[in-house]
Amino acid sequence: MLVGIISDSHDNLEAIEAAVELLNREGVEHVLHAGDMVAPFAAAKLAKLEAKLTCVYGNNDGERALLAKRLTEMGASIADFAELELANRKIAVYHGTVAAITSALVASGRYDLVVTGHTHKTEVSRSNACVAVNPGELCGYLTGKRTLCILDLKSLKAEVIEV
Repeated sequence: MLVGIISDSHDNLEAIEAAVELLNREGVEHVLHAGDMVAPFAAAKLAKLEAKLTCVYGNNDGERALLAKRLTEMGASIADFAELELANRKIAVYHGTVAAITSALVASGRYDLVVTGHTHKTEVSRSNACVAVNPGELCGYLTGKRTLCILDLKSLKAEVIEV
């Protein structure tokens, strides 16, 4: 099962549209957004995903109630923290605002995959049986690179892709 991982899209509609097109073309079955979508109008661009969508709030998501309403209308979910199981893999999704929480999630032994964002830095690492993925920033505002990850849940191999 292929999972798309995005974060920090920060209302960049062009980048969101490009990511949706790429994720649909690659046949991902589930997309995880690790926060900082920012405004409810950005959520509408994710409606064209052909995959299920799970999101968490980031520190820049201001209009939380309307963002939740838009995503719920699309059949997606959003919370401060998401815990789910896909293809027999336990997954945690957290924006990553507090580094100690991210480290604790990875070290806990509860998860096969921990997904974060916040730093805008692409990082894929393995600690024991847990893979930690920060896909970088989809918006491209800080680094100049619009990145996302596609992860194969069977092998836990993550590919970083520039959009």
